[in-house]
Amino acid sequence: EQVIGQAIEDVKPIIRQLCEAQQAFVEEVGVRDAGEYPLFLDYTDEVFDAVWAKAEAKVLEIYRQAELSKEGKDEAVTEVKAEVVDAVVAAGVGDLDEEALRKQASEAFRSTEKKVVRGLIVDEGFRIDGRSATEIRSLTAEVGVLPKTHGSALFQRGDTQVVSVLALGTTREGQRLDTLDPADEKLFLHHYNMPPYSTGEAGRVGSPKRREIGHGALAERALIPILPEQEEWPYAIRVVSDVLASNGSTSMGSVCAASLALMDGGVPTHAQVAGIAMGLVYENGKYTTLTDIQGVEDFFGDMDFKVAGPEGFITALQLDTKLAGIPASVLQDALLQAREARLDILDVMNDAISEPRDEVADGAPRVEIVHIPQDKIGAVIGPRGAIIKELVEETGAQIDVDEEAGRGVVKIYANSREVAQDALDRINAIANPQLPEKGERYHATVVKTVDFGAFVSLTPGTDGLLHISELSKMKGKRLGHAEEAVEVGEQVLVEVLDVLDGGRKFKLQYVGEKAGETAGADAPADAPADAPADAPGEERPRSRDRERGGRERGGRGSGDRGGRERGGRDRDSGGDTGRDSGGDSGRDSGGDAGGDAGGRTRTRTRSRSRDRD
Repeated sequence: EQVIGQAIEDVKPIIRQLCEAQQAFVEEVGVRDAGEYPLFLDYTDEVFDAVWAKAEAKVLEIYRQAELSKEGKDEAVTEVKAEVVDAVVAAGVGDLDEEALRKQASEAFRSTEKKVVRGLIVDEGFRIDGRSATEIRSLTAEVGVLPKTHGSALFQRGDTQVVSVLALGTTREGQRLDTLDPADEKLFLHHYNMPPYSTGEAGRVGSPKRREIGHGALAERALIPILPEQEEWPYAIRVVSDVLASNGSTSMGSVCAASLALMDGGVPTHAQVAGIAMGLVYENGKYTTLTDIQGVEDFFGDMDFKVAGPEGFITALQLDTKLAGIPASVLQDALLQAREARLDILDVMNDAISEPRDEVADGAPRVEIVHIPQDKIGAVIGPRGAIIKELVEETGAQIDVDEEAGRGVVKIYANSREVAQDALDRINAIANPQLPEKGERYHATVVKTVDFGAFVSLTPGTDGLLHISELSKMKGKRLGHAEEAVEVGEQVLVEVLDVLDGGRKFKLQYVGEKAGETAGADAPADAPADAPADAPGEERPRSRDRERGGRERGGRGSGDRGGRERGGRDRDSGGDTGRDSGGDSGRDSGGDAGGDAGGRTRTRTRSRSRDRD
């Protein structure tokens, strides 16, 4: 508050220079004669005196009744107004006809109201609802009032009631801008609506007017500083504040309601933001500053000073004044007075919700961000976008891949937690694979069979060769081809005996039930000893569902199983040279040195792989 007050003082010399420059321009170019225009007074002094004589005591009596509600005062004043205007018209004043006199008497009655209310405030320190100059009306705050929305809140101050509703979307759903401003999108929007029923009237609800647009923009500016950075929380945010009932300070009510709705929706805001409207009445050389002005005090006062912000900062200011000037000391006092009120409001708001919810609502979109190595961007996208297209089709999520600060940034947008997690797991399987470790067991899925063994998926993106000698344990006899023991898509229990070549090759052992246990002498002579059984307390085998996570393997060659139907490298040729030629020779010799086929020379390889169609 002191900083803002000093800033107002510091800017005065600059404003003075601008005013002097404008005045010098006028003196140089002269002033064009605009001609004379007739003046039409709202009422004559004679009409005002007549109305004041008949209405002053009655209006004063009504406004002294602090227990009367806004509606009660309005009804009583309306009755008195009708009586007074009729009496003045019947008595006749000056040379005015009945229609002109009735119009002037009506305007004079409004001035009578204004003079009475201002006199009570300045001379007696009495506000029409019985409050002191620094007192706030009763406050209530609720969150979660509309359970099907992404976030909602209801804030009430006296007779003013505002409900705010939060809607979350992906950054693709932000508002696109085509203006002279360098910014080309807007990811936070606050819209303010004040329908006619909020003041007890019936009327058409159409497009927002100038006042509604201005109030919405003011509340939006008050909330922007406490929002998270886009990099931390990549959502598009829209808050709509509807005024359900109005008796002054609706714009600041929308600030409070919107702040509550943001926290209710799980938006990680830095703090609550509260707003308060201050008023000023200048009469007989005396300034009286009012806290939390209501409608009548706004209409009949001299200033509407709106202040919004969290506990330690001011994030928005707006001052409307009818005076030619206001002393700096008066403004500084108003700021300090507003701070006390703002802190009281924050206490009520924090009682309703003091921290953002841990998660967004179930119906809100989910956004996940994962950082990947720069050299893995191509693996995630795939040849001609094949991989990322497949991910989008199979998961139903929207996926964006960008490069920032020398690393890849993958943003996943989904309509549920499950879909987002599925897409995230698949991306991690390609770009950040978790390598199997020695001694771990897996329910591995067979992805390809050849005559010297079967390739199995251990983790998404990581395959290993289960040698045919290991598969022989299943049948208890020598096999000519892996198809005699397993089929593509079948799961087998294997254990990692060793990790070779920096995690690119794995020596696997079949540890499921062996046919040799019952086949006796039919077992192959070179088959290894019985595989260890699962002992109590031993690590449970890891199951890898090929259909969910193991289909896009970013750790090898071109990157995925989809290369076969999308024009990529085939497993039996370029796409799996590491398996069927140099890679598999390494698996046969180094990766499966204990097998029976490690020393054989093969001139032809027959393979069977799963048909995607």
